[in-house]
Amino acid sequence: MRAALTWRDRAEHCIYDLAFKPDGTQLIIAAGNRLLVYDTSDGTLIQPLKGHKDTVYCVAYAKDGKRFASGSADKSVIIWTSKLEGILKYTHNDSIQCVSYNPLTHQLASCSSSDFGLWSPEQKSVSKHKASSKITCCSWTNDGQYLALGMFNGVISIRNKNGDEKVKIDRTGAASSPVWSICWNPSRGSLCLFSSILVALEKYEIILLLAYLFFPLQIGKDRMLNFDPCCVSYFTKGEYILLGGSDKQVSLFTKDGVRLGTIGEQSSWVWTCKAKPDSNYVVMGCQDGTISFYQLIFSTVHGLYKDRYAYRDSMTDVIVQHLITEQKVRIKGRELVKKIAIYKNRLAIQMPEKILIYELYSDDSSDMYYRVKERIVKKFECNLLVVCSDHIILCQVCALKWVHSDLKIAVQIAGTKSWHLGGKLQWVMLWTEPNANSVAWNTQCEDMLCFSGGGYLNIKAGNFPVHQQKLQGFVVGYNGSKIFCLHVFSMSAVEVPQSAPMYQYLERKMFKEAYQIACLGVTDADWRELAMEALEGLEFETAKKAFTRIRDLRYLELISSIEERKKHGENLNELFLADVYAYQGKFHEAAKLYKKSGHESLALDMYSDLRMFDYAKDFLRSGDPKDTKMLIKKQADWAKNINEPKAAVEMYLSAGEHMKAIEISGDHGWVDMLIEIARKLDKAEREPLSKCAFYFKKLDNPGYAAETYMKVGDLKALVSLHVETHRWEEAFALSEKHPEFKDEVYVPYAQWLAENDRFEEAQKAFHKAGRQREAVRVLEQLTHNAVVESRFNDAAYYYWMLSMQCLDIAQEQKTEMLQKFHHFQQLAEVYHVYHYIQRYTEEPFSFHLPETLFNISRFLLHSLTKEIPLGISKVNTLFALAKQSKALGAYKLARHAYDKLQGLQVPARFQKSVELGSLTIRSKPFHDSEELVPLCYRCSTNNPLLNNLGNVCINCRQPFVFSASSYEVLHLVEFYLEEGITDEEAVSLIDLEAPRLNKSGNKWQEMMSDDAQRLRLNDSAVIIEDDDPFTAKLSFEQGGSEFVPVVVNRAVLQSMSRRDVLIKRWPKPLRWQFYRSLLPDASITMCPSCFQMFHTEDYELLVLQHNCCPFCRRRIDESNQ
Repeated sequence: MRAALTWRDRAEHCIYDLAFKPDGTQLIIAAGNRLLVYDTSDGTLIQPLKGHKDTVYCVAYAKDGKRFASGSADKSVIIWTSKLEGILKYTHNDSIQCVSYNPLTHQLASCSSSDFGLWSPEQKSVSKHKASSKITCCSWTNDGQYLALGMFNGVISIRNKNGDEKVKIDRTGAASSPVWSICWNPSRGSLCLFSSILVALEKYEIILLLAYLFFPLQIGKDRMLNFDPCCVSYFTKGEYILLGGSDKQVSLFTKDGVRLGTIGEQSSWVWTCKAKPDSNYVVMGCQDGTISFYQLIFSTVHGLYKDRYAYRDSMTDVIVQHLITEQKVRIKGRELVKKIAIYKNRLAIQMPEKILIYELYSDDSSDMYYRVKERIVKKFECNLLVVCSDHIILCQVCALKWVHSDLKIAVQIAGTKSWHLGGKLQWVMLWTEPNANSVAWNTQCEDMLCFSGGGYLNIKAGNFPVHQQKLQGFVVGYNGSKIFCLHVFSMSAVEVPQSAPMYQYLERKMFKEAYQIACLGVTDADWRELAMEALEGLEFETAKKAFTRIRDLRYLELISSIEERKKHGENLNELFLADVYAYQGKFHEAAKLYKKSGHESLALDMYSDLRMFDYAKDFLRSGDPKDTKMLIKKQADWAKNINEPKAAVEMYLSAGEHMKAIEISGDHGWVDMLIEIARKLDKAEREPLSKCAFYFKKLDNPGYAAETYMKVGDLKALVSLHVETHRWEEAFALSEKHPEFKDEVYVPYAQWLAENDRFEEAQKAFHKAGRQREAVRVLEQLTHNAVVESRFNDAAYYYWMLSMQCLDIAQEQKTEMLQKFHHFQQLAEVYHVYHYIQRYTEEPFSFHLPETLFNISRFLLHSLTKEIPLGISKVNTLFALAKQSKALGAYKLARHAYDKLQGLQVPARFQKSVELGSLTIRSKPFHDSEELVPLCYRCSTNNPLLNNLGNVCINCRQPFVFSASSYEVLHLVEFYLEEGITDEEAVSLIDLEAPRLNKSGNKWQEMMSDDAQRLRLNDSAVIIEDDDPFTAKLSFEQGGSEFVPVVVNRAVLQSMSRRDVLIKRWPKPLRWQFYRSLLPDASITMCPSCFQMFHTEDYELLVLQHNCCPFCRRRIDESNQ
């Protein structure tokens, strides 16, 4: 640090105080009873200001630059404008000692020997406050919240903006140490709660205090001085302290109180010193009236080794910076740092009276922690400090810098700007460069150095010309591609691509040297250029390294393949160079080299792979036809890849590649092209024709597909085509001619019918295909779905169909299928009945008579004696039975039903009705109406309404035959044939109808039609005599618990009338069932399909309503099969 005098002037009187205008253009000086206004640029006196009658002690400028104030021994304060005009004057009781403006509110504090006042532009009066002692100095905090007052008795009082005392700092022995000057730190003063305050005391240096609300804390230690300090102020935003006094000079200290040096020595006491705002200029005023204006120049103290840069900070600290990682570490000191040197793990710091040697904690390249290794307590004078592994070097004549001391040395001659390069053993002038101010060898390449000067950076490699580029500052280091440049106080690492020297080596085909330069740092483009040049020069090792740097796997594979070929004895450089040219895109040059080396096929493959077919044809000319065909095929592949499918098809056809042509045509839907290809192909070419048929089918042209299959003779594929396109007539016709395809036709046909809800047709198709089990499974699933969805009528129909299906299968598996047949027949009847119960309970209106619902409920209740099928509710059944029994007078049965309901979980919607019915039924007689009691037509026994045996007679155990509509007991008795009589013989015997005596009366006549078998009353008929042989067979042994069937012989059969017998003609393996009507006056109709019995009137009405049988849904216009 050194101070340069800018200008100096001398006034007639002592300079007690001075102040800068905030913009730094003007300087206000208190000299005698006048104010002197100077221009700071050249020290010109602008104007003297007169207004005070006595000596002016203090002056202060407002932060906004609009006004300044002065205080005098005449007890007055004058406010001046920036135009140097006085606008306001007020007085105190004693002489004014100091004034200070609030930096934010511009409130003026003026202090006298006995009090201080606060004035602001917004108020007319001045608020004054008494002081306990003479006020010698004052200072506002940077945020304008607090005002510090220094007293003659050594006390420091801190007041707020209203003048109230907040903190009082009363030091020990303060009475003998007046506070002559006080100043807040501008960098910390912005904090509201605490700030550091600097005071100058008599016979002491500086003390740094911390004011924290009401708790002051001294953070600096007392230091004895050999002079009286008169003024103190901060310099450059609080980093340094200016101190002047009776020692006739201004000294520069750090903010922690370490003395750094002298700014300017004077011939008398220095009463005031201030720093120019935002600059490195300092002005001081002396007792003899001297005004001195200095510029402080801080020299750069630093050191560099590779990527570690050490520099001085705050004059006493050293910061070591890693230029690559930007890591920094600070080494704090308490003395001025004069010189710095760094080398490897060593760091040397020279101070005024000693040299400190530091070393790194570890050998890690990223370690940034230093520790003191050695102290040399001795004063040295030198121009340059150098540290080595075990020694330090002090240079005092010229700047000496070397990297490889055993090779070459670059020396700057003292007092010149020329750098010279010479050898170690003898000095030989290699070259000289004028206007150079700094030079640095490249630590990674011994043949490279750089130097700066005249705003340019110069890089020299070997004996090649110098490469120049613009650069601010000067170089201090050169490591690889990084040049470390110092500009003003900032060190930066400049990345300099080494492209220029690399290309200089490439021009001379010096590939290895160019690679060494490239390793220092070049762009990817430069690496690629190096790799290409080395590859063309067949310098494969260098090319391989360069391509590895840019991660070009393609060229690395080429080099690897060439190296392998060389290992196997191949040494044709022309062939190697041809491969290189081909990779670089120099195809014609590569083709010439291929041809020259006798490898024309490689040139042809290259052109084909590149789709350069015209060049390939020119190269091939009149060659082998196989090569021509192969070339056309490759061209077709290329046309396909570039989305030219029509051209590709034509080329494939000309090359004989029919499959590829067909695939392209099919993928693009070109049916006409496929037809043309299929018709031109010979029938022996099965694979291409099958491919054509596949695409015809895919493109929805089954006719052409069928034509193609017929041409090939592939009948199985033709059948599959008809099935997939649902062309069933053609499929059936083909299966008739070729029975081996029956399964391939009828099974898919049945599945298609089932998917379209044509289940009866589907069953027939399954039967034709011999797939009875599939038919059964389909119906079982449909039946289950109908039950789950509460479509009980459909469930009954499906169960009946299932039973008939099982009966058809029973011819092969008799026992199992017959059991299923009877089970499904029973379920069909149960679901058919429950359908009416469900409608009665769920729908608001009933379409059946109470007697019908009553009979249905009884039948269903008697049928559910064992297990209840899925979906059937016993609650609904009992509820319907209870309601109808009560309505028809069967009170006993109704009470039983209600009692049963009490033990079941009844839905909420029935709960109220059931509870009411259970109560009201108690008022009814405990018996059933005799009109409702069923009669057994075999034994004439009246059966109870609630039969524990089910739907059989309690006396003779004869099963009742019910009407499938009203479910009344029909007057039919089933009889069985005597052993040895077949069903056909029995029918023939009945048809004989042997004559017997008749009485006059009515006679029933049998009527046969396609859809029904009827008994009609003929008025001219005769009545059967009482001695009917069948009537005698109805008798049985009373009291037996086993059912005794009615068995008839041939004579009884012959005596029967065909009009009285109904026959259920079941398919085999079942026997036919024979029923005899015992009431000739009641007509009964039996459905020829499901063999269900109906009263004729009921059946005719149902047929009119539904146009089919209500049970099996057989339509009336269908013939009996």
